[in-house]
Amino acid sequence: MQQLKVCELFAGVGGFRLGLEKTGHYNVVWSNQWEPSTKAQHASLVYEAKFGPKNHSNVNIEEVPTSEVPDHDILVGGFPCQDYSVATTLKNSKGLIGKKGVLWWSIHRILSEKKIKPKYLFLENVDRLLKSPSNQRGRDFAVMLRSLNDLGYAVEWRVINAADYGMPQRRRRVFFLGYHKSTAIYKKFKSSPPKEWLLEQGVISSAFPTQSAVQNMDSFFLEENLVSLSDSFNSDKGLSPFLNSGVCIDGKVSTLKSSPSYGENRTVLSDVLENGSASENLFIPEGDLPKWQYLKGGKKEIRKTKAGFEYNYSEGSMVFPDALDQPSRTIITGEGGKSPSRFKHVVQTSAGLRRLSPVELERLNMFPDNHTKLDGISDTKRAFFMGNALVVGVVEQMGNALFQKIKNLEKQFQS
Repeated sequence: MQQLKVCELFAGVGGFRLGLEKTGHYNVVWSNQWEPSTKAQHASLVYEAKFGPKNHSNVNIEEVPTSEVPDHDILVGGFPCQDYSVATTLKNSKGLIGKKGVLWWSIHRILSEKKIKPKYLFLENVDRLLKSPSNQRGRDFAVMLRSLNDLGYAVEWRVINAADYGMPQRRRRVFFLGYHKSTAIYKKFKSSPPKEWLLEQGVISSAFPTQSAVQNMDSFFLEENLVSLSDSFNSDKGLSPFLNSGVCIDGKVSTLKSSPSYGENRTVLSDVLENGSASENLFIPEGDLPKWQYLKGGKKEIRKTKAGFEYNYSEGSMVFPDALDQPSRTIITGEGGKSPSRFKHVVQTSAGLRRLSPVELERLNMFPDNHTKLDGISDTKRAFFMGNALVVGVVEQMGNALFQKIKNLEKQFQS
């Protein structure tokens, strides 16, 4: 079976591409990366420096005509988490528009307008997606599942914490795979009991094994009309009905809470450190230490708003410095820069306390060393990239499992 052609949207600095290309089974035929609020397109510059400018688009995806996106087998991307509510256009009651700037609708548009639709989707988002927005928990994900269902896709999803599977960072993200009804996987999926697919037969469970679920599975149907689904889904403001694993096929959602199953071989924070080669400017000056200790410590204090209103503020303490014998905490976009912060990582080394280097942050996301190193790109910006990136190892394992499943099922259905 030859390589699958990939279209990579919201490419960032290329985490999806790295993971998929590492398997040897995928070939990126087109990519798009656009940072809306900045003049300098730093992530796109890094992407081009690593993978070359050919077939790479650095234009707002909302302004790229579908005709410019080449045909592909699999569409991938970590799209931004936004408000996915639905409205209709006045001219056309069936016309579906999300708010401008809500980039889910760009994926939707490409899938709608492509004559030859991609057979597979591989998408990623923050796990909050399953329970947003707060006044209608789960609505955004319900709208996505229903709209993908209407375009001919069955979907399976799982919230994966990379550290649960031996990777060096505790980073929880929801990954979902879509299978077009023309594929062998879709046919197998449709004939399998949802629980078996989720725990044993599905692509995600073969990449990331689970313990057998103890509790029952919940099932419900998604309303067909997207606008009324958007208006009324879970409007009694209860908990989100979407648990950390699930499937949606023919408008029916089946969801359960699964737990990871993994052996002993784990990577921890000490495994990624640059011992002895970290830059001097990462070390914390003695004078700054009290500020770091205050920010990382527990607090119960009275604070004042700008308007003079007093309120009680409290927060727990954080491990300081960070534990070296555990996977790291989640990297956030504000990880770079010298200023003391509650959320930046600080490690104790023989030479003193210091922040993490750009290379160490890359390693925590399983990127190659210096992947983001480029003239004109600051260390703070490199840290920002890693706060936005995904863990490459998760993509690689999922990509391998998907390819194997396609290969095996195509043989089965042909024979």
